Amino acid sequence: MATAVRDTLCFAGSEEADEAVRGTCEDASICKRFAVSIGYWKDPYIQYFVRQAKERKAPEINRGYYARVHGVSQLLKAFLKKTECNCQIINLGAGLDTMFWRLKDENLLPKKYFEVDFPMIVARKIYNIKSKPPLSKPIMESHSGESFLIDAHSLDSSRYAILAADLRDAAELEEKLKKFNMDIQLPTLLIAECVLVYMTPEQSASLLKWAANTFQAAMVINYEQVNMVDRFGQIMIENLQRRQCSLAGVEACKSLESQRERLLLNGWETANAIDMMKVYSYLPQADVKRVEGLEFLDEKELLEQLMQHYCICWATKDSCNLGLSNITF
Repeated sequence: MATAVRDTLCFAGSEEADEAVRGTCEDASICKRFAVSIGYWKDPYIQYFVRQAKERKAPEINRGYYARVHGVSQLLKAFLKKTECNCQIINLGAGLDTMFWRLKDENLLPKKYFEVDFPMIVARKIYNIKSKPPLSKPIMESHSGESFLIDAHSLDSSRYAILAADLRDAAELEEKLKKFNMDIQLPTLLIAECVLVYMTPEQSASLLKWAANTFQAAMVINYEQVNMVDRFGQIMIENLQRRQCSLAGVEACKSLESQRERLLLNGWETANAIDMMKVYSYLPQADVKRVEGLEFLDEKELLEQLMQHYCICWATKDSCNLGLSNITF
């Protein structure tokens, strides 16, 4: 149960390790679809990417995903507000995420939205987009200009791009993103949800350093494990290892302080990290109350333990004085 609140991209290096985490992308999306189906939040697009869960998910898992989705979304929307949507978003290890479509519905699209993931996940997502009009139509509606590219492993329109790249190789990543018209002058938000933890500390440091050095104004949002040195953390690690999925980057997940430190050591000017229990307490309380009425939660302690072992970290670099360092919950 404790392993369910996590996602994509096992970047430890071997094909077996990579394959193990591609599986977690599916798990996470199924968990999100289940939570959506019982009313935790609205997402009309998730149904086009994954099947409905065969069995009920535990209430603490549903609440964990609710806190995660809303926590990341709150920071993302604060960034869009500061930049007045004159920015780009790069979702690293995006999996089957539906954020692009939801932002379009709210009239909050950035200048361009990029998604990067494993070739196999990208190919599957493109297949879904091509075969399902509710996914392809919004991309076409937001597209302007001549060039529209779509093949098995990439799709590039004027407002949305999805491409396959290895996040362990920052030079290759930059080259591919530039091919798809990434603009290093634009304020840039990078999102990584349960991604860095599957890379070695050297690989994630290199990726974070690349981002801090490439853009004049940027913010990174990182959602992943924390407090992994206690017994509960060890059980989470063992559960993942049983699925041949090792957390190569668990070193940075020792504490909120180690999470902040990694960001500051790799070129970011400000860095914050809070656990998901704290995030949950910062969400709009009227909606939290609504959600808590959806299903009975027997194991409050388990929810607290789970939430204390995940965190949202965010860091900024702001040469343009946009006030990015003021973004908070």
